[in-house]
Amino acid sequence: MKVSPWIVAARPRTLGLSMTPVLVGAAAAWAAERKFHFLAVVAALVASAFIQLGTNLHNDAADSERGGDGPDRIGPPRATASGLLKASVVKCGAATSFGVAAVMGLYLIYVGGWPIFLLGVLSIASGWCYTGGPFPIAYTPFGELFVLVFFGLVAVCGTYLLCTGHVTDVAVAAGLAIGSLTAAVLLVNNQRDAVADARVGRRTLAIVAGPRITVGIFAALMALPFALLPIIGRSLSHGHVWPAAIAAPAALWVTYSFARAERTPILNRRLVQTVLVQLLFSALLSVGLLM
Repeated sequence: MKVSPWIVAARPRTLGLSMTPVLVGAAAAWAAERKFHFLAVVAALVASAFIQLGTNLHNDAADSERGGDGPDRIGPPRATASGLLKASVVKCGAATSFGVAAVMGLYLIYVGGWPIFLLGVLSIASGWCYTGGPFPIAYTPFGELFVLVFFGLVAVCGTYLLCTGHVTDVAVAAGLAIGSLTAAVLLVNNQRDAVADARVGRRTLAIVAGPRITVGIFAALMALPFALLPIIGRSLSHGHVWPAAIAAPAALWVTYSFARAERTPILNRRLVQTVLVQLLFSALLSVGLLM
């Protein structure tokens, strides 16, 4: 079956990584304070998905223009670099996606006020700056930190704020947990693409740290969420965090497999497995918080 070039560019399999923090933030608000704002959560889910979509599309076009998706790339093909879509068209799609997110943001600002406006502007701007502008984040060692902040702390705490009107240590700890796993996903991606990235002048964390230290960082990112579970649990008036611990064996196995993998196409499989651990942990934590 022929796959639409827009699906290639959008990378829809990654959209779950931007939506799970919203679900965890909403579940944490319910578990800690028995507060929930259904319409705001739905709007936040849509906004998060379209910010991720816009970022993916812009990355596809910008990386191609910078020569980052050459024949030595071992990851999945990119639509712009493969000639399936023009860079200008893909960038237009990215702008449209960011626009949809901004429209959703208008309602979220109505609910959450100026803090949500600030978080929304920063989220959209960072999505563009990830591979855009004179100093793209993706070409520095700070990509994983960017992901931890925006796909963890900002998304979880922002959703918690929408539901309760404030942010507590529960939201911060949960945001760090989800963001850490999502940063681990990016680290696998950067480890896989290290050779091709270095060719075009990228200085990602995987390149700067080297293979051995990268494995250590990955192990720490995979372990941190489970270390944070007791901190999250102590601040809850309802719900449980123990279901999330069920994901620990999967996280350990992926960490072991990543440590043994070389910079070859096998890391495509490790990337998918790391995504699945993030989704599994997020789902189990959300279920536990709602129990």
